[in-house]
Amino acid sequence: MAAVRLTIDPAFRVGPVRRRTFGSFVEHLGRCVYTGIHDPEHPTADADGFRGDVIALTKELGISTVRYPGGNFVSGYRWEDGIGPRDERPARLDLAWHSTDPNLVGVDEFLRWTAKSGTEPMMAVNLGTRGVQEALDLLEYCNVRGGTYWSDLRRRNGAPEPYDIRMWCLGNEMDGPWQIGHKTAHEYGRLAAETARAMRMIDPDLELVACGSSSSAMPTFGAWEREVLDETYEFVDHISAHAYYAEEDGDLGSFLASAVDMDHFISSVSSAADTVRAHKKLSKRIHISFDEWNVWYQKRAESRPPTGADWPVAPVLLEDRYNVADAVVVGNLLISLLRNTDRVHAASLAQLVNVIAPMMTEPGGRLWRQTTFHPFAQASQHAAGEVLRVAVEAPTYETARFGDVPLVDAVATWDAEAGALAVFVVNRSTTDPVALDVDLRSVPGLRLVEATSLSNPDHTWTASADDDTSVRPQPNGTVAVADGRLSGTVPPVSWSVLRLAL
Repeated sequence: MAAVRLTIDPAFRVGPVRRRTFGSFVEHLGRCVYTGIHDPEHPTADADGFRGDVIALTKELGISTVRYPGGNFVSGYRWEDGIGPRDERPARLDLAWHSTDPNLVGVDEFLRWTAKSGTEPMMAVNLGTRGVQEALDLLEYCNVRGGTYWSDLRRRNGAPEPYDIRMWCLGNEMDGPWQIGHKTAHEYGRLAAETARAMRMIDPDLELVACGSSSSAMPTFGAWEREVLDETYEFVDHISAHAYYAEEDGDLGSFLASAVDMDHFISSVSSAADTVRAHKKLSKRIHISFDEWNVWYQKRAESRPPTGADWPVAPVLLEDRYNVADAVVVGNLLISLLRNTDRVHAASLAQLVNVIAPMMTEPGGRLWRQTTFHPFAQASQHAAGEVLRVAVEAPTYETARFGDVPLVDAVATWDAEAGALAVFVVNRSTTDPVALDVDLRSVPGLRLVEATSLSNPDHTWTASADDDTSVRPQPNGTVAVADGRLSGTVPPVSWSVLRLAL
């Protein structure tokens, strides 16, 4: 059995745990909205048609922010179609996903849903087919108290108080040729800068996110960030990053090391932003909104939109069923996001329900948790205080994609006020458990509160409506604390949470 040593010291601080790290994403895509969060025929549906069981599970998952309404969808979206009397709203073609949107859920409905679910809205504006004026109209509708056309219309539509949305995305993945209204970095940068400048004339304290690269594999990656930020640096607060991972060609070892790529992605975007900062001789620092990330099997049939004359409402799309290995990777990506909390100030798991999601619904029927639900819920619940960089001494294994990679990855958080330490650990070994030796002597007096591991001898096990309970985080009885050290074993292909307190 391989031996791994972790050293934890509150002096190894990276930055604060940010609640916005635990955000999610609701796009008008597939069944995320219709029969996902909104299902008027469901027994738990409220007067607005929102599923109460989905809201309850959103709270259990610990979601902080929710990005809306896209995604690729936003680049062709006319937000005015989704306000006012529902029976007067037009149905529209959604070119991004070759579907029809009936516009039964729009801005007002979504913002009522965020209030009910206790989440913070993160609104995206259409800079694909639209521009500065439409973004200003939406901002006026949402944030101006009254006395103007759009704000008074919101009041007539049943929202007397402004929504006061703080975080806004200036378009989506504008570097991608698949995007409606795709632009060069210069074209997008100019439009984003003018949109941001005008939005700040209405509300100078907004937090604005410029579009970064939709993948680190894009041929324009790096150059895109530099050119966009050269235009927008003075007017925005964050630049976005998007990344999806999947096991390819049976290469489980590389897949389990996906966080190596995320770390590199974050480092590269940070370097590009800092290059512009140095060139402009500014003190302001641009941070990262990692507002799309997850495991996504894009080559599977369920990721192919309808074609031809078929433009269905809420088709089954991107409904990946996640296994234990997928959950371990999601946990490791959360470790990466936490470890980089000094630069990653927000993140959004894409998406919340049905579409590459931690929870699944049956229309009018059951709701269940996917395997990926559990590491997210645990990290959101237990990460608090300051993020600590963990010194990891571990054997390495060879991967086809990333070379030699440590068998174990870990991060910790320390809540000094509560006297609570949480350690999040993944074992990337595909075959063997690992023996942990955790040096805790820098925090004398810690006792073990809880140790759990998520694993299964069959790493391909998936949850279903019939069984989402057989494989969940279970108590790890091998873990013990004595003389300032924690010892224990973690299974192969596993995610573990170790909780200690003074």
